[in-house]
Amino acid sequence: MLELKEIRKSYNTAGFIQKALDGVSVAFPKSGFVAVLGPSGSGKTTLLNIIGGLDRADSGEMYLNGTPTSGFSQTEWDAYRNNCIGFVFQSYNLIGHLTVAENVELGMVLSGLSLSKRKKKAKEALEKMGIGEHANKKPGQMSGGQMQRVAIARAIAPDPEIILADEPTGALDSVTSEQIMDILKELSKEKLVIMVTHNGELADRYADRILRFKDGRLVADSAAETEKEAETGFKLKKTSMSFLTALRLSLKNIFTKKLKTSLTAAGASIGIIGISLILALSNGFGMQIDSFQARTLGSFPITVMQTAVAVDPSDLMSAINEGLPRYPDVKTVYPFDRSESNLLHRNVLTDEFVKYVEAADRSIVRGLAYGRSAEINMLYETGGTVKRVSSSDLSVSLLPLEFGKVNSFLNDDYDFMAGDGKSSVAKTDIFLVIDPRNRLDKNIIALFGLDADAETIDPESFIGKEFKLIPNDVWYSDNGGIFSVSPDLNAAYASDAAITLRVAAVVRGKESSRVTAMNEGFLMRSELMEDLIAVNSQSKIVAAQKDANVNVRTGMPFSEGAAGEAMKNRALAALGDDVLPSSVYIYPVNFDAKEQVLAYLDDYNAGKEEADRIVYTDMAATISSLSSNILNGITIVLVVFSSISLVVSSIMIGIITYSSVIERTREIGILRALGARKRDICRVFNAETFITGVFAGLIGIVLSALATIPANAILYKLTELENVAVMNPFDTVILVAVCVLTSVAGGLIPAIIAARKDPVAALRAE
Repeated sequence: MLELKEIRKSYNTAGFIQKALDGVSVAFPKSGFVAVLGPSGSGKTTLLNIIGGLDRADSGEMYLNGTPTSGFSQTEWDAYRNNCIGFVFQSYNLIGHLTVAENVELGMVLSGLSLSKRKKKAKEALEKMGIGEHANKKPGQMSGGQMQRVAIARAIAPDPEIILADEPTGALDSVTSEQIMDILKELSKEKLVIMVTHNGELADRYADRILRFKDGRLVADSAAETEKEAETGFKLKKTSMSFLTALRLSLKNIFTKKLKTSLTAAGASIGIIGISLILALSNGFGMQIDSFQARTLGSFPITVMQTAVAVDPSDLMSAINEGLPRYPDVKTVYPFDRSESNLLHRNVLTDEFVKYVEAADRSIVRGLAYGRSAEINMLYETGGTVKRVSSSDLSVSLLPLEFGKVNSFLNDDYDFMAGDGKSSVAKTDIFLVIDPRNRLDKNIIALFGLDADAETIDPESFIGKEFKLIPNDVWYSDNGGIFSVSPDLNAAYASDAAITLRVAAVVRGKESSRVTAMNEGFLMRSELMEDLIAVNSQSKIVAAQKDANVNVRTGMPFSEGAAGEAMKNRALAALGDDVLPSSVYIYPVNFDAKEQVLAYLDDYNAGKEEADRIVYTDMAATISSLSSNILNGITIVLVVFSSISLVVSSIMIGIITYSSVIERTREIGILRALGARKRDICRVFNAETFITGVFAGLIGIVLSALATIPANAILYKLTELENVAVMNPFDTVILVAVCVLTSVAGGLIPAIIAARKDPVAALRAE
């Protein structure tokens, strides 16, 4: 049973206090038809709103089956409207973008009823109202009487205990009014129907009881005092609107404004298009760089020098500073022992390490090269005269020791201008290198006895030219413990110990190769250098130098201590006593195998003391890291600038969502009247911005994908690089998610505003 005791409600309008209800006390039975009459402003609608839980009394108490409602929370009031109340409004208050059936189902959706059950109940309610055949129509396609029947069907479908009708016949003709009254009269047999009306004639004919109001007071009650029924307690089932339901409501609303939604989504997608294209270009350039690195940096060796940087390149500056600030504002000098710096590491290249490297799996290492300090003594003959080859005129570089196919380094890194890499397989074959512009120094041309002043020279002219590699015992003469170059160069040239070298090819570093910038000169096989080291290390001059404390070529004594020892070692290395290399260059089979080579080197260091560890330099990784960092830096800057448009899009979404809140104010009131919570209202508008964000993100991705076609065509024309702009599927998913988040964030404040709207005021909105 419903009972009101001393209910008072006032409104403050521009400082004027108006009493809507002034001490109203009335009790209602569980069923029956009660009509509430009175002039405008007498408090009839306010009474209905308080009974329906849309408004709150300033004082007094309302009881439901003996349970006071003054302690109800907002959630309990929402549940009360959904569980117990069915509203029938004068203006029908149907949601235009939903079908008739969906309008009827709405209250049951909030109560969590299953789809099949609510469809069944909606169908039964519509058939009971005689409009079952109109279930799939929109409210705008029906007459006023039919829409009021839909409103009644919506009110009764959830099977509430109380039907509240506010002027249900006010907008209808007399015939239709009587039909509606007949329906309400029939409902009153099982439910409590409270109707506010100005039509006293209809009230007299249909109502079981008439309440008359004037100036906020109950002035007449046609029934005797209502007999109180046994109190059975009161229990509510909480309402809840799922996000899927909110999505459905918002999606239907959006489809009624396709053009507006499309323009909004297109505008919001601009930021996504910009960022997507930047990421596509970054991804494409990254793939181009990776491809280039795989083709070129794969041939870069992993280098082990006697002195190596002991820190990661990215930490180099912090290691150099070693905790000291840059440009300190003090006038002082800090003593610094570079030998104790943690920046450098001294690699001790032992025979153990050399053998370990040489034992590497041939499937991951294609070759090795050793750095040597040994001098190369070379003679040539021109015009019947034997002359020395000066190191200042001609540089000699070493080809790596090859573990696979012969001349693979030559074929991979060089273009053959004369000769070829197939027939040139002898250990004593050497190769003349010209620069990327096909130029060769005149001094080198003179070594071949050719005209250095000629405009051009046929590269075939260099093929077959012979040079002599002279061992120490032929090159040097012992003059009482001081060794000098033999004065008889002809005899040295003709010596059986001299090694004859033949120019087998003229080569030029490939454009995509690491050797493109190599100085012109000779390429000699490392195998030949190893043979020469083996011979020279056993020479007389080396033996003499080992026993002497002076430089046997100059007679100058070495310094005392470690410095002198280092000077002596350098002198021996120059003479060819270079059994252990000064550096090691390890060439991976390809770019992918490089990581396995690095892991192999790391295994060597496992368990060793710091001093015994080998620190290597991966130049390919350094270059790769540098290029990646530069590309990432540029990408981040561009993305940040493009993100400004996302902020603008978010603000635009907020403005449009707020306009949607204003347009749908009455819908907000309807949902609240049906028991929707504030968070449900918020969820409806969040769902709308979510849908807009998804559309905007998808539009942005599609347009970006289309834009990559002309972008790639233009870039190919400018750079000859194919498919530079390549969209990453992971990036597209992230960008759509970002678009959704920014859209929801932009609409969050308007959604909160919508949730806080007064349901009574919302229902009155036009």
